Amino acid sequence: MERPAWAPRSIDVSVPSVSRIYDYYLGGSHNFEVDREAARRAMEFMPGLPKISQANRAFMRRAVRYAVGEGITQFLDIGSGIPTFGNVHEVAQAASPGAHVVYVDHDPVAVAHSQAVLAGHDTVDVVAADLRKPREILSSPQVQHLIDPDRPVALLLVAVLHFVEDADEPYAAVAELRDALAPGSLLVLTHASYEGIPLPPERAEGAVDVYKDIRNPLIMRSRDKIARFFEGYDMVEPGLVPMPHWRPESAAEDEDLYAFSGFAGVGRTA
Repeated sequence: MERPAWAPRSIDVSVPSVSRIYDYYLGGSHNFEVDREAARRAMEFMPGLPKISQANRAFMRRAVRYAVGEGITQFLDIGSGIPTFGNVHEVAQAASPGAHVVYVDHDPVAVAHSQAVLAGHDTVDVVAADLRKPREILSSPQVQHLIDPDRPVALLLVAVLHFVEDADEPYAAVAELRDALAPGSLLVLTHASYEGIPLPPERAEGAVDVYKDIRNPLIMRSRDKIARFFEGYDMVEPGLVPMPHWRPESAAEDEDLYAFSGFAGVGRTA
């Protein structure tokens, strides 16, 4: 198979990747046929997956603008994926030109492409690291250089925690990150759930099985289990809600039904 110039030599282009599948849902060009094939298989069960991905991105942009409005100018985006239009640094710096952003991903394609996009930026950087190892993220030179630990940070965990199995202790990882951030920091989070999907659960399960097949299990958690990630945070109004209901900029009823799949919320540390 032809290896595009942007694909790092170290990656196996015959294995699908979650971040490249997401890139495909968003209409991006940094995906391989193997990713598109997995995406199309998942979409046979859940045709609204691109709509869910777009709703995630739209929520993320609203939450970043909210954070800047609250005086936050530092962003740590973990599980940031492949840069597509309207990234955190573009949204944040449009509202606050000096904002600092560190992207974190463990997918080599996402990291390599982020490095290419961010070349020449001195207020934005990317770290190759894994959410399951918070200490590696926090001690990375990029975070040390760009994030002031004494000032509030917006921690973004958008569409990433549902790829962390319970055995990998996602609650502990989120708590460790929370404890490392200054008071007044924000947690910006979205998570997949069977709740809200306009399909019978057994049909949605077909899409979940596709992710299992590519060895990236998609963990669908209940609203109550998702709310547990916000322990130690005060919820920002309107709380943990379907994505289009979080401080919408247009009428939520105009949204595609799939946009209401899963939950989004923002919390603030005291």
